Amino acid sequence: MPSIAIVTDTDASLPEDVLAQYDIRQVPIMIHFGEELFEDCFEIDSARLFERVHRENALPTTSAPSPGQYVKVFEEAFDAGAEAVLCFCISSTMSASYAAAVSGRDLMPERDITVVDSGMVSMGQGFMVIEAAEAAQAGASVKEALARATDLRDRTSLYAALATLKYLAMSGRVGGLAAGMANLLNIKPILTIQEGKLDLLEKVRTQKRSWGRTIDLVEQDLAGRAIERMAILHVNAPEDGRRFQAQVLERLPYDGEVIFADFNPGLCVHTGQGLVGVVAVAAK
Repeated sequence: MPSIAIVTDTDASLPEDVLAQYDIRQVPIMIHFGEELFEDCFEIDSARLFERVHRENALPTTSAPSPGQYVKVFEEAFDAGAEAVLCFCISSTMSASYAAAVSGRDLMPERDITVVDSGMVSMGQGFMVIEAAEAAQAGASVKEALARATDLRDRTSLYAALATLKYLAMSGRVGGLAAGMANLLNIKPILTIQEGKLDLLEKVRTQKRSWGRTIDLVEQDLAGRAIERMAILHVNAPEDGRRFQAQVLERLPYDGEVIFADFNPGLCVHTGQGLVGVVAVAAK
């Protein structure tokens, strides 16, 4: 079987130890503070991002990697001995990352490169990447590794509770008056992935209820099935993330490894700090 290199963008939210364990290569989403440009995860993290947001009272914008950035990572993989590349990108409805990766692939027509629109985000995408990496390490073909990742995606649930609507108001996605009223009423919206996009699903009052409802929704999706993989997400809120993780594990039986992941700057720009969430993959 050919040696397969696994590539993804930083919106997969994969922690550094996981990247190292599976030798996964990342292409950074770009963070723009005016004319200043930073590579997600490589040059800026969530803590530094929100320190600057609070200081300047303005959110940065994000952009997809360039085709050239993908070419650079693809070339590095081949130079390291890979015979094929399997690249997973954040959902194409949320970013132009997939289109850039396809353009990068087309600049290397002599190489065996498969680019995948994951239709997912954060650790929903990340678990697809891990599944493909495990398959590749076990000697699977590109087709077999992709089939395993796609099957896993269809068994994945992702729900997260926002701490505030302040940052959505700053981005213009929610009106300032509506955000102010929501904060006054202590409303904590719940996000999920729908048709490849992060969408507001429900609005729940109080943090306690929103956390409980987030767990309810995962439990409903599982429908009695065991959990195969789990990740806890947070945005610059590790203590809240650990408290939320404890509540999840009290409700949902699971004794496997829990990946504790930051949502990463390329995503948390759109949600704000304080978010906590859970990604669960149901067993077959």
